[in-house]
Amino acid sequence: MFKDESVSITQSIQNVKDIAKVFTEFTKTFTLPASKTNNKIFKHYYNFDITGGFDARTKKDATLELNYLPFKKGKIKLEGVDLQNRRPKSYRITFFGNTVTLKDLIGEDKLNALTELNTLNETFASSDIKTALQRDPASNDVVVPIITHTKRLYYDSGDNTHNTGNLYYGSGQKHGLAWNELKYALRIHKIIEAIESRYGITFSTDFFNTSNDVYYDLFMWLHRKKGVVSSGTQTPSFVNAVDFTGATSATTPFGSLPTSIIFFGNLAVVDPTGTTVSRLRLTLSRSGTNPYDISIARDGVEVYAETGITDTAKSINLASYWTSAATYTVTLTYTSVLTFTNLEWDTRLIDSGTLITTTHDTGSYTAPTDFEFIISEQIPEMKVIDFLTGLFKMFNLTTFVEDDGTIYVDTLDNFYANKKSISTAYDISEFVDVKSSQVNIALPYREVSFSFEDTDTFLAATHNQLFSQEWAKTDFTQTDADGNVVDGSLYNVVAPFGHPKYERIVDLDTESQTDIQWGYSVDDNQESYIGKPLLFYPVYTNPSETISFIDVVNADGTYNTHSAVSGSVNMPSNSVSFSSGTSTANINFKLEKNEYTGDSSFTGTLFQNYYSTYITNVFNTKNRLTKVKAYLPLRFLLNFTLADRFDINGKRYKINSVETNLATGESNIELLNEL
Repeated sequence: MFKDESVSITQSIQNVKDIAKVFTEFTKTFTLPASKTNNKIFKHYYNFDITGGFDARTKKDATLELNYLPFKKGKIKLEGVDLQNRRPKSYRITFFGNTVTLKDLIGEDKLNALTELNTLNETFASSDIKTALQRDPASNDVVVPIITHTKRLYYDSGDNTHNTGNLYYGSGQKHGLAWNELKYALRIHKIIEAIESRYGITFSTDFFNTSNDVYYDLFMWLHRKKGVVSSGTQTPSFVNAVDFTGATSATTPFGSLPTSIIFFGNLAVVDPTGTTVSRLRLTLSRSGTNPYDISIARDGVEVYAETGITDTAKSINLASYWTSAATYTVTLTYTSVLTFTNLEWDTRLIDSGTLITTTHDTGSYTAPTDFEFIISEQIPEMKVIDFLTGLFKMFNLTTFVEDDGTIYVDTLDNFYANKKSISTAYDISEFVDVKSSQVNIALPYREVSFSFEDTDTFLAATHNQLFSQEWAKTDFTQTDADGNVVDGSLYNVVAPFGHPKYERIVDLDTESQTDIQWGYSVDDNQESYIGKPLLFYPVYTNPSETISFIDVVNADGTYNTHSAVSGSVNMPSNSVSFSSGTSTANINFKLEKNEYTGDSSFTGTLFQNYYSTYITNVFNTKNRLTKVKAYLPLRFLLNFTLADRFDINGKRYKINSVETNLATGESNIELLNEL
């Protein structure tokens, strides 16, 4: 390094000035001399004629040392090279703490990239949905909750209107909970495990563990598209590669058709140089009009798509999308039985003036409604990093990379108290520069708001309108002794999930409360709604009522066969339990009346359990943000953790942030006085 180079590293777990973010060590960009050693390390990066040189597009593993002793592990990124008289003078470098590698590994991947989840795939069929509805979540990672995507549910023991969502069960009554109104849900712990597997990382089990009910009992509803679950599955090929080279007859058959096709598939064609393709036509013939969607991709890139097709004969000419040796993949998406009389490829090309045509068809084929429910294709559209960030915001989690490479994850309160941190108090009084220091207000905000990004489903939106208060949102406001709101800005902590309000159903005939709670995933116009990914607790409960379950839904949407559901079913909840005596924990930020019990005894809100200690301390009128300058010796710099305390002249402080000049040991320290 240059002798006069200043390298500073900032360390902070949670900063009172940006409480929703998880911080990691970082440095400002610093420079290294273009010495022989450094030129060798960076492979003369300034010379772009070198083949196989240093790749500055990615970060590299690195360790910062103090007096040759390991200080921090992380990554470095080469920012560039400074030249003088056309010769290299210095390399510009930035060091990043290890936690930042998590985002580097995951990148922009979305949850559907986690194909490891597909070991838990189910069949989307009436009997399987009914089974999963009554499957105990205590021992199963995939269940079905009573959340409907379109139809409103109610209970009326005095009504027998058909084709409604009336859950009352009676003989011959064709109404109730339609099987295709439901969707599977997945334990979020399985998503965490899939992230570990895909990206080769290991999270600590401090928070992500099977005995932590508030986390482990949490599920994600697998709701990716509006309305009924559709297959959308790419099906295997039924046409082999066709080589027109050497073809001499006017018509060349494709050959026999495999009998084990699932539905429809791929066409791969290789044409000789100089041919002109005038037709690459796909025709789908049938007698029915049940709607379906079609997507056609060339070498994996969609070139044609159409939705809601009701034609009895649909022809699509892809000649304009023709390229040599391309593979065309057809995917059909449907929600009810499709019966085709024929599926046919028709190809026409001119080769040196000779017309060559080929046709190939399946004959009749019926596509059943039962299909594999592939989790990676049904999971909500969300970036993996946003999913993790959302959990961190909900539960006020903090993270850093431990020496063995494990990514420590736990609540901020537990971090400060956890025995793994080996919390120690260091007396740094003798090292503090007494010539200058500052004592400032701890929090530059008048109010901190905690909420979910999406509370627009019907019941939650109705709550917002009736009470002029967003469902489950809480605001922590700072006031003075006279009750006046203090100066400062507003800070928002927003979890990127949907947060519905659920309803315990009342028997409309007797006006008595049933034991059934349900969720309604529609907007305020009561139309199917996507929204943000929905997290909930499936509470496995045995209602006193028998639920009418519709096993068969006709193609026109009317109801047919129904059966009785008795025994325990999975009801959606924002609380871990329907009994506050069992657990008061819930995923509301604000203390709301529980949807099932109607009381306010579920006091274990996200704010109360995970934010209140930290926020009330930093809002405390006695709290100050103290800034000091200190010259910390190596024995401190190499050993202290951000969970430790610093003592100065008999006063004890928590560490808000430490910025250290690694060359001189000078540290600018922000401290919160211990209350």
